Amino acid sequence: MPDPNIPSLDHYQIGLKLRRLRNRKQLTLSRLAIDTGLSTALLSKLESARMVPTLHTLSKICRVYGVSLGHFFSDIRKHSLSITRKSHLEAPRQSHESVRRIPLHYGHIGSARCGASLLEFPPNVLVSASEPGQGLSGIVYVVGGRLELNIGGDKDVLEAGDCACIDTEIVTVWGSATKMACQILFVSV
Repeated sequence: MPDPNIPSLDHYQIGLKLRRLRNRKQLTLSRLAIDTGLSTALLSKLESARMVPTLHTLSKICRVYGVSLGHFFSDIRKHSLSITRKSHLEAPRQSHESVRRIPLHYGHIGSARCGASLLEFPPNVLVSASEPGQGLSGIVYVVGGRLELNIGGDKDVLEAGDCACIDTEIVTVWGSATKMACQILFVSV
């Protein structure tokens, strides 16, 4: 019977992670046994969670897979993934839109603390990125064109390939700085 004073490792699902890594590398248990110097019987017990590996055993396996020990001790329940397909990004521009905002993630992403969008500014269009008291926090990467960034009257122009980290409570205005459209990647935090 397990000691109630000793925390369980079950929620890390180490066996499941071991099996997924082996399948991803397309290795058999026999091949993994040769590469690690461990027996196939031991490896089978570890993958089926009938046995908990020692750190020494796990470190041998880590070397073969090219992962750190931390890989096995991250909580599998706190994982989220959001994939946006190219077809979602190719929606036509609506004629009444001044700025086209394309979310790069759809739906709820668990406890995600950030959001990513592709913003397309038409030529010579500046819009408010934040309202008084709301603030703006995130990372801007200029994909194409030139972005005018005006924070409280201080104006900067970013070229394609430039990046800016913004964390401000001051009203921010941004948009295309030229007669050409501007496209940015904005990750809010």
